[in-house]
Parts: sequence; C-alpha cells; structure tokens
Amino acid sequence: RHRSKPPLSPPGPGGVTVPRAGLKKYVLPPDYSDITFPERTKLKFMDKVPAVPKVKREPRQLRDIRGPSREATDFTQGQYGILALGGGYLHWGHFEMIRLTIGRSMDPKIMFAIWRVPAPYKPVTRKSLGHRMGGGKGPIDHYVTAVKSRRLVVEVGGRCEFGEVRPFLTQVAKKLPFPAIPVSRESLQRMRQEEKEKQLNNQNPWTFERVVAANMLGMRKYLSPYDLRLKGRYWGK
Repeated sequence: RHRSKPPLSPPGPGGVTVPRAGLKKYVLPPDYSDITFPERTKLKFMDKVPAVPKVKREPRQLRDIRGPSREATDFTQGQYGILALGGGYLHWGHFEMIRLTIGRSMDPKIMFAIWRVPAPYKPVTRKSLGHRMGGGKGPIDHYVTAVKSRRLVVEVGGRCEFGEVRPFLTQVAKKLPFPAIPVSRESLQRMRQEEKEKQLNNQNPWTFERVVAANMLGMRKYLSPYDLRLKGRYWGK
C-alpha cells in the first residue's frame, strides 16, 4: 500500500497546505566604481645600484631611520598596504622578496600594487674580510633605502576585500627588517583615532613630559635632544 509523505508545512484553513518561503538577507557587494587602475598592475623592478655617474661615500646618518615619517603616511590609490612600525633599512633583496611574493599571490586582472618607497639609494661601505685596520673608509658594498616609522611600504588595491590580501601582506610584513603590519584605510584611521583617545583620556599623572620637565632623579643628563623632541618614543634601532 502506497503511503503519501506528510506535507512540508501543516495544512491551513480548510485543509489547504500553505507554502512558506524563508526570508534571506544577502549582504550587498562593495562598490568599486571609484577605483582607478594604474597602467602597470604589478610592482616594477627596482635597480640594485642607482644610475648616477659617481656615488659619494656617506657617513651612517642613523637619523634617516629615527623618529616618525613625514612622507608616504597616507594612502594614494590603494585600499590596503603594509605600515612600518619601526625604522630600518631595506636591501635590494627585500625589494625582490616583496615584488615576487605579491606578484605571485595577487590577481593582476582585478588587483594592483604600487611602491611607496624609492629604490636603494644610500651607499653602505664595508671592508673586506681580514683587512687590517686603517687605510681610510672602505669601498661601497651595497645600497639601501631608509624607512622611518609610520610609513607605508607598498599599497595594494583593486576589486578585492581586505581578507583576500591580508595573508600575503602578513607574509611579507614578517620578513621585513623592522616591525610592520598589514593595514587598510579603515584600520589605519581607527589606529590613529585610538592613539588620540588614549592620549586625551590618560589618567596617569606621571607622563614622560612631566617627569622630564621636573628633571626627576637628574634624568636630563641621560637624555638626548631626540628624546626631548620625540617625547621618549621611537627609540632603539
């Protein structure tokens, strides 16, 4: 004897089955109409040696990586990027690592990447192994690019979301010679807003400025003019 299956919904008035449809809420896709793509979507190759007739040997000038950066701190074309949280020098090998890692991971049809740092320009001298001391400054060994804290190293944009680019941006940030994190336009603005709120809502009366101004325990003789100007931040390598 054939048995009929029970209806999906209980019968309504008069024994008539009333069909029911579930309500679904779909998230609207983001709007990418205001995004403009550059001519070259991938990162360009950076020269290992600057194309100048003669390069002068320079002193170390560690002030090149000290303090916060005043350039390349905001986004220009992309929506995502890598933000440096400390100072350091980028070698040519770091440029190649960034270019190859991002180039293999991104889709050039819907994504693009641009540099926010110049090619290696600062000469670094080094004497050969086993060379006697003296004899003047050694020859130029390689070239580096100075990067200060709070500077964007590279930008990535296009018709993509942050979750798509975060894995390979994190992979690149971990290999840089200074602390860095992947950020988006929204997260960068949120980070700066949190810093302002912490500074305004600080409840600790013993701030660095007050301790230094009162010269407590005679600490002024241990501080440099950079510590007084930068208020104790951006110290170290």
